[in-house]
Parts: sequence; structure tokens; C-alpha cells
Amino acid sequence: MTLTLTVSDEVRALAPGFTHVAVEAQGLLNGPSTEGTSALLDDATRRLAARLDGRPPHEDPHMAAWRETYTAFGSKPSRTRNSAEALAKRALTDAGLPRINVLVDLYNAISVAHLIPVGGEDTDRIRGGMRLERATGVEDFVTVAGGEEIVEHPDAGEVVWCDDEGVTCRRWNWRQGPRTRLTQASTSAIFLLESLAPMPVADVEAAGAELAELLEKFSPGARITVHAPA
Repeated sequence: MTLTLTVSDEVRALAPGFTHVAVEAQGLLNGPSTEGTSALLDDATRRLAARLDGRPPHEDPHMAAWRETYTAFGSKPSRTRNSAEALAKRALTDAGLPRINVLVDLYNAISVAHLIPVGGEDTDRIRGGMRLERATGVEDFVTVAGGEEIVEHPDAGEVVWCDDEGVTCRRWNWRQGPRTRLTQASTSAIFLLESLAPMPVADVEAAGAELAELLEKFSPGARITVHAPA
């Protein structure tokens, strides 16, 4: 793997059923959302509705596991939902899923269709490797509020993704920072698909394979590698 990903022992102890699949890609083509990506998001919403069969997203066993884990590190899961639950909840409203750009639309579609948190990071903006660890509370998380750049700090014990420059995503997969997000100028990325027991590892692998196929379709000639679950 070109980009090093590490999961701390403290996070492994907190969530022993945690698994992630990484999809690395170079030579990507990004741009505004298209009819094709919009259709994928609509199809993902239909797949989600069939999966839930009338239940709210938080009653899905996988989402329930994430809620338990969020509670374990001190976050309130009904207020700060994991990214998959938040997207699923929005998908089922009249507003529907947002159209962001091609790459974000693709991984959001996979997240909703499989009900699994998926994130995308611009690897050209990552400094050093990426680490999933429990915060001390002094780390910097640069975000934007009211159009102004501000610096926040995670709670002590909060699970965060970070690199050598600071936190890239708070509360595991709740809120990504703007520094590493995928923009229309992004050409290299790493996509992280994260799961907890009871989701079978094979289901995470299937989601990763589907994302890789979509990236190949929308970025012909891109170099894509799917890494085994870790």
C-alpha cells in the first residue's frame, strides 16, 4: 500500500470486530455530478429501502453496532451519527441524497446501498500515513464554520483518523475535515470502507469490489487497488 494505514491497539480493544477495506486509486477523473452518478444515488436509495424493509436505519444490526461503539468512546450516537446512518436517514427523506461531485457521489452510493460507512480522502493532501487512534484532546481539527476557518479539538478518548498534520475525521467517521476531502481537482484518493461485527467480512469486500468497478467505469485508465480487509 502506497499510503500507510494503522489502527491503534486502543481502538482494536474498543471495537474488536472492526474491519476496514481500503481502495487506492490514482489517475482519477473528477468533476461535477452527472446523470450517471445521480442515477446511482437513486438506485442506492432503492436498495437501502429494500434492505431496511420499513425499519429506520438505526435499527439495522450494523448501524446498531456503530451506535454501541460511539457510546463506548463517549459520543452520543443520536446526535453525532456515523456517516452511513446520517446518509441513510437523509436518503429516505424528501430531500434525498446530495449531489457533490463524481467521486463523492460514487462512494456515497456504495455507503447507502450497503449501509456501511465509506470515506474518501485526497492522498495528495495527506501528510505522512493515516492513523485511527483515540485522541488525547489536544490534536488540531481544522474545519469551517460560518465561512471562516476554525480549529477544534476532539474530546479526550474520541476515536479519530489523523495524519502528521492533524485530525482528518472526527468521531471515527462522523465529520471529515475540508483539508483532505475530495474536490473536483482530486486525481488520487484512498477510500475507506469500515465495518463492525455483525457485518460479515465478505459483505465489506463486496462493497469494496463494487466501488472499484464504479471507479474504473467513471475514470477509465485509473490505477485501482483493493486491499484485503484489515
